[in-house]
Amino acid sequence: MSKFLSKTWQKLKRILLILFITQLVYIIVLKWVNPPITITQLVSLLSGYGLKRDYISFDEMSSNAPLAIISSEDQLFAEHNGFDWRAIEKAMESNEKNSSNVRGGSTLSQQVAKNVFLWQGRTWTRKGLEAYFTFMIETIWGKKRILEMYLNVAEMGQGVFGIEAAAQYYYKKPAKKLTRTEASRIAACLPSPKKINVNPASPYVVKRSTWIIQQMNYLKKDSSIQVLLK
Repeated sequence: MSKFLSKTWQKLKRILLILFITQLVYIIVLKWVNPPITITQLVSLLSGYGLKRDYISFDEMSSNAPLAIISSEDQLFAEHNGFDWRAIEKAMESNEKNSSNVRGGSTLSQQVAKNVFLWQGRTWTRKGLEAYFTFMIETIWGKKRILEMYLNVAEMGQGVFGIEAAAQYYYKKPAKKLTRTEASRIAACLPSPKKINVNPASPYVVKRSTWIIQQMNYLKKDSSIQVLLK
């Protein structure tokens, strides 16, 4: 019995080592290569929402796009190490008081970890894996690649993934030509991209995008943000 358990443990360790090396290689490769497909994209395709996607480089995007995303989703993106502990604490306190309206505290890095490597959901298993992948991409990719990846894989409408597909879908133009208003309205839909209408803009999107533009004006002067946008 002990020999059987020993052999089983040895096999399990080899399997775990192979899985670790495989995912590590995949993370490293994605520093330069875009993912062929993500779980979220596959689910969208199989669920009948379709898959509109066109990966582009950071240089092919209007600077309004990343600035709008940072302003809307994670204004401390350039400063934190992947986790905004204050936002996480506030989200936990809010969720304890009102469990019917769950508030998220995820950074852009955490969202990229989830969108690229994992699935949607709020289980502790997924959150644990998200923390691991967040640490890895912060360490291996760096901020600019994380931001570029977010702008390519984030869902920005029903079956619409990435800023290029969103620009074409909503405004019939490439992401390179997005105005501040257009970029801010796309960013405004991110809490619920399947439900919130970008164009024609709903009252919520108009109000939200106005606030995002105000934040863009403020953050554009931040030297750490300027480095990311170059």
